[in-house]
Amino acid sequence: MHRIQRTFQTLKAQHRTALMPYLTMGFPSFESTLTLVPRLVEAGADLIELGVPFSDPLADGATIQAASQRALENGMTVRQCLSQVTALRSQGIDAPLVLMGYLNPFLAFGLSEFAAAAAAAGVDGLIIPDLPPEEADEAQAVFDAVGLDLIFLLAPSSSPARIRMVTERSRSFIYLVSLMGVTGARGHLAPGLEAFVHRVRAATDNPLAVGFGISTPTQAAEVARLADGVIVGSALLQNIKAAPDAEEAAYAFIRALREGIDRVAGA
Repeated sequence: MHRIQRTFQTLKAQHRTALMPYLTMGFPSFESTLTLVPRLVEAGADLIELGVPFSDPLADGATIQAASQRALENGMTVRQCLSQVTALRSQGIDAPLVLMGYLNPFLAFGLSEFAAAAAAAGVDGLIIPDLPPEEADEAQAVFDAVGLDLIFLLAPSSSPARIRMVTERSRSFIYLVSLMGVTGARGHLAPGLEAFVHRVRAATDNPLAVGFGISTPTQAAEVARLADGVIVGSALLQNIKAAPDAEEAAYAFIRALREGIDRVAGA
């Protein structure tokens, strides 16, 4: 069983919700990921989403766009991202590591070569927002061959047919985009989120993780009542950028989210 599936099964048995923070690799400095990830795990993160910086991030809002630009300026590349995943594994990080990136850099690397290198580095799964399931046959076959989970996204606008297609293709969890638009911290959760989660839940037993717009422990707790996982990115990056000590800021922020989520399990 892969790390992602094992993690969700363990948490389900414990009646707990997964917490999955997002980091842009190479932000705020080239080697920041190597010190930030261990602190996130210490704070209670169950899975880590690692963003591969790209010059044209279609699904990302201003915060992640700026972080990606800084990371590119710092010299981060796909190959360097994989090298840092290898280093994290050598440090003893056993949490699932999921790369979030856009298709073009992976194609430029060579899809088969990238898949083999990612699996060898210790990557567990891939989120590719600009790869729709209708066009994913070749990529999914390549990733399946080396044991990488291709994680698909669903949005509130997804049709019943699209939901059915994604649930049939999914090997691990499904990423539910909580609202229409790009990433970014919001003051309130989308009003139709509960209905959206229930609509997907009726079609699958796979874990459902919700991302986009979650920025506070209260919001994380609200999502934890509905879904199997909570994904937080922009708000974490904002905390890291604003703090004199990025590692301590990241730890404190994720610890607060963890406590908010766990209060739901204990309620």
